[in-house]
Amino acid sequence: MRSRSSCSRASEPRARALAVLAFVLAGGLLVTPAAMAGGEAPGWMHALVNVPLPAHDEKTDAVLLYSERVVTVESVDRIRTSVRVAYKILRPSGREYGRVGVSFHAGQKITGMRAWCIPTQGKDYEVKDKDAVEISLPKIQGSDLVSDVKDKLLLIPAADPGNIIGYEYQEDEQPLILEKVWYFQGGAPVREAHYTLQLPPGWEYKATWLNAPEVKPVRSGNQWQWVVSNVKELRPEEEMPPWDAIQGHVIIAFYPAAGGVPGKTFSDWRQMGNWYLELTRARKEASPEIKQKVAALTANAGTSPDKMRAIALFLQKDVRYVAIELGIGGWQPHPATEVFTHRYGDCKDKATLMGVMLQQIGVESYYMLINVERGSVTPQVPAYAYAFNHVILAIKLPAGLADNSLFATLPHPRLGKLLFFDPTDELTPFGQLSGPLQANYGLLVTPEGGELIELPWEPAAMNSIQRSGKLALDRMGTLKGTVEEIRRGDRASEQREYLTTATREADRIKFIETLLSHSLGTFQLTKATMSNLQNTDQPFAYNYSLVAPYYAKPAGNLLLVRPRVVGIESRGFLETKEPRHFPVEFRGPRQDTDVFEISLPEGYKVDDLPPPVNLDYSFASYHSKSEVSGKVLRYTRTLEIKELSVPASRVEDLKRFYRAIANDERNTAVLKPGP
Repeated sequence: MRSRSSCSRASEPRARALAVLAFVLAGGLLVTPAAMAGGEAPGWMHALVNVPLPAHDEKTDAVLLYSERVVTVESVDRIRTSVRVAYKILRPSGREYGRVGVSFHAGQKITGMRAWCIPTQGKDYEVKDKDAVEISLPKIQGSDLVSDVKDKLLLIPAADPGNIIGYEYQEDEQPLILEKVWYFQGGAPVREAHYTLQLPPGWEYKATWLNAPEVKPVRSGNQWQWVVSNVKELRPEEEMPPWDAIQGHVIIAFYPAAGGVPGKTFSDWRQMGNWYLELTRARKEASPEIKQKVAALTANAGTSPDKMRAIALFLQKDVRYVAIELGIGGWQPHPATEVFTHRYGDCKDKATLMGVMLQQIGVESYYMLINVERGSVTPQVPAYAYAFNHVILAIKLPAGLADNSLFATLPHPRLGKLLFFDPTDELTPFGQLSGPLQANYGLLVTPEGGELIELPWEPAAMNSIQRSGKLALDRMGTLKGTVEEIRRGDRASEQREYLTTATREADRIKFIETLLSHSLGTFQLTKATMSNLQNTDQPFAYNYSLVAPYYAKPAGNLLLVRPRVVGIESRGFLETKEPRHFPVEFRGPRQDTDVFEISLPEGYKVDDLPPPVNLDYSFASYHSKSEVSGKVLRYTRTLEIKELSVPASRVEDLKRFYRAIANDERNTAVLKPGP
């Protein structure tokens, strides 16, 4: 998609620019410009020298003193934007604000980039447009990316604490879509931010405010200006919602009074679906070679689901991910015939080819536009092209089809039962979805137009670790035995992805060693094997044997034994002094189980057991129990994530939940000598 993060995670604009700058600096591609001491900063910056600062604290790196964005729409084919930004640096880590990065593509031109520094003492510094450099975006890992997006980069000298730095530039654009997004909230407190929209006579606009109260503009003729002030900064928190779900911003669409411009404007999701349908209409032809391939793939498949699986596996394994996004190619897929011939394409290309191949076996499918970060798109978000950064398929299942392996399904009132599948995801089997796509909103594109729908949740057991161990404890406290881990869903995909990048056998068992090191003080891994590394339609499994000296701790003539041998379900990221501001987001539904059986040493019996733990919250549950059966100490537990978001108002409950799990994981059974 034209987010320029197609088939990958999108990021907050400034954070993305800084990531590119870090890449450039690491490669030595950008050097400090020859700043002109005495190049006096403009009057709009000097007017900010003594202004009061917005509310902040001792951890604030910088404050945004002033920003101004003037958007002048000259016609449906030309928009001019002037930008001014000024910060005051407060801490050494605020120097990053002196690194300016502006993205542009073939339909845009950045001119007049200049920057200044007003130091607390001495003369002003100036850097000019000629000191800026232009680079192409670095490649996406695992693909060969061809894109017309570039970044224009400029370093502002002396971006030191106490100094004011600022910059300005102009952008000329030939817009593909008549819409803009104004992000007025970010990682620095905002003193004052302006946004001005200048439209041709007779034009209209629609502004939608998200994550902030609406501010009415001041109108002067065909010009509208919005001003916000004293906007709080946003600080990252672990497991927080995506940036678009919390960041104050405005989506502005504009169009001639006579109506929208076909292909450049849409007032609702239905129109956006029609727009995307037109982009793809001539791309879905089947060549004789495609038909022959489908026949070969499905020749030995007896049922309709088996035929669909064969096609899906071909798209996952034999069509390589490569994004080629030039101009409208950020949204428009390549023809299916080209994708098939070259055996590569990005998410929308893969979806297009798979849809064409499914047609050959009589199965209909539809594009599903989605954002890979759940929460970025909600029913409150208006229809706009930059909402999505990924494309998957919604497959119309034959009426009456019953297949218990197809979990990612949803009944549609008009289309019947739909199965959602991501052909770009090589590690998630047909019939399932990765966690971030579940319970996520996407745009279903059908011949009747677009429709925003919520994708299904899968049962928590489909994303799980089932760990079981049979071990024996001797009188010296040494624990020996075997453990099996069966992983499904994302828990399996994570391991497969890690292991496919490991080049040495030692690297392949590193994960197991790390897992054990978090639970055991000393141990020796004596054997380790894995199952179904390549068979993604089967659960992935680890099997390993271990010896853990001094596992049981002596206390006089007693032995203290922890029933929970390996695996940690507690989390400590909420144990901070800072109050939590944002919800806690889970990747997806999840259910983990542990069963450990420890044979007791000869001459010992259990004198005391840890108490059972039963925690039931709306968002999660945890149950554990230690018991004795003959000469075996048996520990069982189950953790289930039932809701994907825990609001900030319930974070204390989640903190208590994790603390109780941590206590249970530390608890010990007491063994004493018996007759």
